[in-house]
Amino acid sequence: MEEKNPVNLLQPQTSPLAPEQPKTRKRFWLFFIIFVVLFFAGCGLRRYYTLSEWSNDPQNYDLKTLTPKGVGVLETVKNFIFHSENILDGQKDDRVNILLLGIGGAGHDGPYLSDTNIILSIKPSTKEVAMISIPRDLGVDIPGQGIRKINAADAFGEADQQGNGGEYARQIFSKTFGLDIPYYARVDFQAFQEIVDEVGGVTVNSPRTFTDYEFPGPNFSYRTVSFNAGEQTLDGQNALDFARSRHGNNGEGSDFARSHRQQLIMTALKEKMLSIGTYTNPIKIQNILNSLSTHITTNLNFGQMMYLANLGKNAEKNMKTLVLDNGVNGYLKSYIADSGAYMLAPVSGNFDEINTAIADVFDSSTVKTTPNLADQNKSIFPSGKIQILNGTWRAGLAAKYQQQLQDQGLSTLPAGNSPKRPIDYTAIYIVNKNVSADILTAIQKNFNVHVEKTLPNWLYQDTSVYTSTTDYNDPNLKFNPQADILVVLGSDLSDKK
Repeated sequence: MEEKNPVNLLQPQTSPLAPEQPKTRKRFWLFFIIFVVLFFAGCGLRRYYTLSEWSNDPQNYDLKTLTPKGVGVLETVKNFIFHSENILDGQKDDRVNILLLGIGGAGHDGPYLSDTNIILSIKPSTKEVAMISIPRDLGVDIPGQGIRKINAADAFGEADQQGNGGEYARQIFSKTFGLDIPYYARVDFQAFQEIVDEVGGVTVNSPRTFTDYEFPGPNFSYRTVSFNAGEQTLDGQNALDFARSRHGNNGEGSDFARSHRQQLIMTALKEKMLSIGTYTNPIKIQNILNSLSTHITTNLNFGQMMYLANLGKNAEKNMKTLVLDNGVNGYLKSYIADSGAYMLAPVSGNFDEINTAIADVFDSSTVKTTPNLADQNKSIFPSGKIQILNGTWRAGLAAKYQQQLQDQGLSTLPAGNSPKRPIDYTAIYIVNKNVSADILTAIQKNFNVHVEKTLPNWLYQDTSVYTSTTDYNDPNLKFNPQADILVVLGSDLSDKK
């Protein structure tokens, strides 16, 4: 029996009744399909490269949703590029981090030192937002510079290459905290003021009344700023003062208290911009960015900003916050560097615990926090102005103890050097006989010395000759006549850590 050719059922079969297909027709369809694919791929490629220009045009965004409008032939590309997983780095990991920096800018002392350092974290899946405040005095490793304050990162980057400060700071923060921070936004004082004024001011609820006698003024001088407790609307200048003050009395005299106030301002500004639709208008935002182009730097493009604005509209009202501080249960401890500078370092000796807290900020059960005095609506801090004079030759000693008193909520005046040095023993002198006994008790706990009610001859001066126009920075002044109490540091403290 003759063997038939085997049939492979895995291959396409041709019916013997079907007419034979011309080979030229097959080639035609093959070339046609390839042509179509390449044509549209080429269109898509060209559209992709011009998409940045298209996405930067505020006219291309819906005013209500802040999402891109339909744009005809671009629709397919737009849907890919603006898909919820393709807009911002970090979305696929459900964590988008942005470094927010506030600097003085041109015309201010240390124009590129960052007064405000906040890591803004967004969790897209739950629409949660967290603010993590990093104190400016935190000591970190800056390549080629050693251990320096973290607020100097922007300045070092700017000194290396103009316009690179924000990017360099982003890298330092990312490395320090073991956190992917792909974006940054840096705003100077002028931009902050103009933005607040542009939205008609911001409303904040100040936790308490406080006065700062050491607020920076022009030409290295000081001016006094005061704020009352309770809800109030602040214009640009007052909002800036409220956010910057770090030497206030009544519990507001530390960088940590300032960090809480900065978070209040940021939250209030966000709510104000969302409550009045015109300021989430893409055209309005673009106009603000254009007018303040020399005062705002960021690596976020306009499309990403619009996505963030849309996300902010739907974000949870209760923003999670974390402030790194040196409180009883805090993550940090203070010390004086060899240079005499006041610095902060991790209590544990490394950043592992801090980095874990930042990574887990959305899980409140794992984040250790210090009770926020800014949330306690009570005045437990004794009133009275203290000036510390350094009666030793150890640089930075007065600044160390001044910061220690401020962290305890006491009100201090600018520290200085004693007109007589060296002084053997530390002493506390009463200038204002009506000063509260509570403040004396609080100070004694820090120095464990007796209180003197009479000023020595080398300190005595007739304060009646001074007026409101007196230059208290005059080196001939022996002490600030506004002081209620003087603390003169002696050699008995100079060797203590």
